[in-house]
Amino acid sequence: MTALKLLALLKKHKGGLPFDEILTELGVKRRDRAKVLAEIRKLEARGDVRFLRGRFLLAERTGLVRGRFVTARPGFGFVTPEGGGKDIFIPARHAQGALPGDEVTVVVNERGKFGKPEGKVERILKKGRTALLGVYRERGGAAFLQPFDSPSQDDVPLKSRGKLGPAPGMIVEADRATLTVTRVFGMPEDPGVDAQVVIRRYGLRPQFPEEVLSEAAGIPDVLSAGTIEGRRDFRDWPSVTIDGEKAQDFDDAVSIRRLRAGGWLLGVHIADVSHYVRPASPLDREAFERSTSVYFPDLTLPMLPVKLSNDLCSLRPREPRLTVSVLMDIGDDGRVRRAEFAPSIIRTAHRMTYTSVFKIFEGDAAEAKAYADVVPDLLLMRELARALRERRLAEGSLDFDLVEPELVYEEGKLLSVAAAERNEAHRLIEEFMVAANVAVATAFSEKKIPAIYRVHPQPDVGDLEKLRDLILNFGLTLPEPAKVRSKDLQRVLEKAEGLPGEKFVGRQVLRALKLAVYSTENVGHYGLAQVHYTHFTSPIRRYPDLVVHRILKGLLAREEPGRLPLDTIAAKSSERERNAGEAEQALLEWRIFRFLKDRLGDEFSGMVVDVIKAGLIVEVDEYFVSGLLPFDSLKGDYEPKPAARRLRPRRLRKTFDLGDEVRVILVSCDPALRRMSFVPAADPEERRP
Repeated sequence: MTALKLLALLKKHKGGLPFDEILTELGVKRRDRAKVLAEIRKLEARGDVRFLRGRFLLAERTGLVRGRFVTARPGFGFVTPEGGGKDIFIPARHAQGALPGDEVTVVVNERGKFGKPEGKVERILKKGRTALLGVYRERGGAAFLQPFDSPSQDDVPLKSRGKLGPAPGMIVEADRATLTVTRVFGMPEDPGVDAQVVIRRYGLRPQFPEEVLSEAAGIPDVLSAGTIEGRRDFRDWPSVTIDGEKAQDFDDAVSIRRLRAGGWLLGVHIADVSHYVRPASPLDREAFERSTSVYFPDLTLPMLPVKLSNDLCSLRPREPRLTVSVLMDIGDDGRVRRAEFAPSIIRTAHRMTYTSVFKIFEGDAAEAKAYADVVPDLLLMRELARALRERRLAEGSLDFDLVEPELVYEEGKLLSVAAAERNEAHRLIEEFMVAANVAVATAFSEKKIPAIYRVHPQPDVGDLEKLRDLILNFGLTLPEPAKVRSKDLQRVLEKAEGLPGEKFVGRQVLRALKLAVYSTENVGHYGLAQVHYTHFTSPIRRYPDLVVHRILKGLLAREEPGRLPLDTIAAKSSERERNAGEAEQALLEWRIFRFLKDRLGDEFSGMVVDVIKAGLIVEVDEYFVSGLLPFDSLKGDYEPKPAARRLRPRRLRKTFDLGDEVRVILVSCDPALRRMSFVPAADPEERRP
């Protein structure tokens, strides 16, 4: 008896069949009943078949969705459907013990508790992790684990402390099956514990396997004549890298020339990682598993070993390096008139920083003198970047300029949290990289060859409707949701500039958009208003870019496209990118919360960014993290309205809306769990004697 026969039978009977009828239809002898039942149970465990009201049916016919449980927060989580589509909201009461990474089947209810779609986990098909990670607690002599990633806010009773003897408050790991403590990391404040825990929690790879390091070590340090043969030689065309002060891997360089007929010739030269990392090699397999480099404040987990990421592939100054170049003929109006591609070799003139380039733009004489040989080119690049940006915005591209936090250390101690600086030099490089990515994607699309694209689907009408309602509080408007274009959202961002709620409006616009992902189906990039877009410019740190390089070089060599598992690569890379971003955010916030823990009792200004059943979520202005202002700490009788995103008084008192500015006092802070709570600060009027 094969599973295929069972599935074919159930496909013919849309309403399903009782077990006895399955036996009759298949002509199964009495002695083989147990074998058939065992086969059906296997199909159930895989999520292909479901037993409902006395009948076995194909799961797809019962509204059952198969997917991966992701991004749990206290009170809820989400499931990403296996076949794509919008994430399914899972309230904690319906999670059934699922944790991020688990493969699950979900029953979807289109009208949940608040009238919105929500799901209920029916079965955990495969556990994504074998351990629970969290804070060790003791109550009444019993041991508990306060887990990090469970949507439930309840502690998990532990059956055994093991032989490790953790103290309350320590971060520990427990076996998910036996609920026994198997590892003790230490107290949250202990040096290095935060990074160790985040690496473990998000399944990151801190070390490279020996075979990967061995392969990297065997790569020659010197370029041979045979390696250079057949490449365009741009070593005499001055090029520079422009990165942050702390950057170590330089995978893009730029060069420019004014054209006599008007316009510019822009060269974007990207490290030729594909020359060193061959398909199916140990280096390639490891890069695929990682899919991306992960950047922490004081630690980098690179996608490739350091010999490649920081040396052979890194476009270090005055050293010959193999590249793949995009040469773009661009008119004075910022339109790319022609693009060509070539394997190449370059030698960068300088390793420059955003700060130094911006100083030159601002007229700093000392900086201009230090880089006198490339200043004319930098000024040409400035002209071109402005033309590209003007055209991009005119076409409807969204321009988010959201400020991100930067941790400021001195002698290993966190001194402050500052807004990371973004200047014109950052935007210059972004414009050039976008132009190169568009050029490569356009070539793939025109040639109709299988490729990986960076896609950003259009937002859902329902999300745009919510956004439209929210921004009305700030006097901002949008057309009917079905008619909203990216240009309309850009106008909202422009009109919000200078308003007290500018940052909030930007966040809400971003929240209304879908995530950009990798896909073999080119559906365009909504946020950039581009029909064709891919990621080509960072192969040292992104696996899809490496694959795009291989496809492009195959196209240039007129080779038949190979049968690469592009769908698998796109899905894996999207998932690992999302995971890496969450890990980076987790460690950053942990350290900010730990910094704020020393400021209990201090008063802060903040903004209401959400309303939940427990009260207001307030983001502290200068520290980029949020905490809870419980509604029962507010004077008066308030009624929470999460669906309406506001806290309304039952009697005549202040109404709290999203975007409202508030003053709060920090009363509790848990860095490991990334939670804090506030009470309202006294109104100025109440402080008067």
